[in-house]
Amino acid sequence: MKKNEIPAYAGSYEFKMPKLGESITEAAIITWFKNVGDNIEEDEMLLEVATDKVDSEVPSTVSGVVEEILYLANDVIKIGDTIAIIKTNGETSASKNKKNKKALKTNITVQKPKQEKLFVHKGNNFFSPLIINIAKEQHISFEELARIPVTGKKGRLRKSDLFQYIKDGRPYKFVQSVTHDPTVYRIPQLKFDKGTGKIVEMDRMRKMIADHMVYSKHTSPHVTAYVEADLTEMVNWRNANKIQFREKYGEKLTFTPLFVEAVAKAVKDFPMINVSVDGSNIIVKEDINIGMATALPNGNLIVPVVRNADKKDLNQLAVEINALTSKARENKLSGDDIKGGTFTISNVGTFGSLMGTPIINQPEVAILAMGIIKKRPEVVETKRGDEIAIRSMMYLSLSFDHRAVDGFLAGSFLRRVADYLEQFDSKRKI
Repeated sequence: MKKNEIPAYAGSYEFKMPKLGESITEAAIITWFKNVGDNIEEDEMLLEVATDKVDSEVPSTVSGVVEEILYLANDVIKIGDTIAIIKTNGETSASKNKKNKKALKTNITVQKPKQEKLFVHKGNNFFSPLIINIAKEQHISFEELARIPVTGKKGRLRKSDLFQYIKDGRPYKFVQSVTHDPTVYRIPQLKFDKGTGKIVEMDRMRKMIADHMVYSKHTSPHVTAYVEADLTEMVNWRNANKIQFREKYGEKLTFTPLFVEAVAKAVKDFPMINVSVDGSNIIVKEDINIGMATALPNGNLIVPVVRNADKKDLNQLAVEINALTSKARENKLSGDDIKGGTFTISNVGTFGSLMGTPIINQPEVAILAMGIIKKRPEVVETKRGDEIAIRSMMYLSLSFDHRAVDGFLAGSFLRRVADYLEQFDSKRKI
C-alpha cells in the first residue's frame, strides 16, 4: 500500500523505515506494537519488520504520541520511506481526535491513496498499480500476468482474477512463450487431485524458502557428483582434543569448523567454483564466504555466513560458527549475518542422512552436502597388505550449476575437499 503526501503537522516527527543491514533496500512490516493514539517512549519497540529471512524489532527514536500509521502489516516498504507520524509534544491535534478514536477501535488507521486511474501498458495488456504491487509481492512477472484469464472490462485483469490464479497454484508459472515451433516442449497444464485433509498455511519464511528453491531449480541446471571420504584421523583427533580445546579457548569444537576449513582451502585451489552467473558473464568472487545451512527452532532453514573463511584459523572459525549457530537457534540473526555468501555447505548428517542432493543457494553455483559420519568395515592398505579395519566414513555430494561449472571442475573440487579431510594431520597442535 502506497502512502499519499504526508501532512506537515506542528510538532510531529516523520518516523522512517531505518537501515536494517548492508545492501538491504526494503522491508516488510510484520506487526505494529502501537496503535494510533498510543503513547510511546524513545527506544520503545514500535513495530516488527522482516528483511529476507530475518525478523527485527524496530524501536522508536523519539517520545510522543502515535498520530498516524501509514502502512499495514505485510506491506513492503523501501528503506528511508516514512511509515508513521509521531507527535512529539505528547498531544494529538484536535483535527485528528475523531480519526484516532476510530483507529483505536480498528487497532490501526492508514492514509488511503487517491483513486488511481493510471494503468501500466505491457503489450496488449493493462495492469493497475494494485495488480502490479500484488504481482511484485508474489514474484509474478508481466509475462505470467499476461497469461491469466481476465474478467474485467476491456480485457483488464482484476484483483479477484489474480487472487484466484494464485489460489489455483499459478498454473502458468513456468510455461514457455507461445511459439509455433512443434519441436519446443510445452509444460502440460495438468489438474491433480490434491486430496483432502488438514490445511496448514505456510508461514512467511516457508513461502520464501519455497520460492527460492523453485527459482533455483528453474534457473540452474543442477548436476550432483559424489565421493566418500575416510575421516578416521580427523574424528580421532577431534575426540582427543575437544576437551583441551574448550579449556584453552572457551569454545566447543564441533566438526563444522573443520569442514569449513577444508572447504575454504579447496575453494582457494579452485576459484572458479566461487563464482556467480550474471547473464553471459561469470563473476569470480574476491572473498571466500562460506554459508552454513542451519536449522531454526521452527524447522525452517537459514544460511548464516562465515566471511573470509580462508583467512581464519581454527579457533576463529569455531568462535564465529558457534556464535552464528547460537544466534540462529535464538532467532537473533541480523540481515548482515546471512548476506554475502559465495559457497554453501549443508551438513545433512546432522539429521542422520547418509547423503543428500542439495539445491544450489542462488546466486552461487555450487553447494556441498556432508552426510553422517558412519563407522564401517573397509579394506585398507597396510605394510602387511590389504586388511579390513573399522573406519569413520562420510559421503560428500556436490550439486553444481552446469552453466558455469563443468564435470571436471566439479569432480576435481569435490575430490580436493575429500583429500583435505582424509589427509588431516593427526599430530596437529591446538
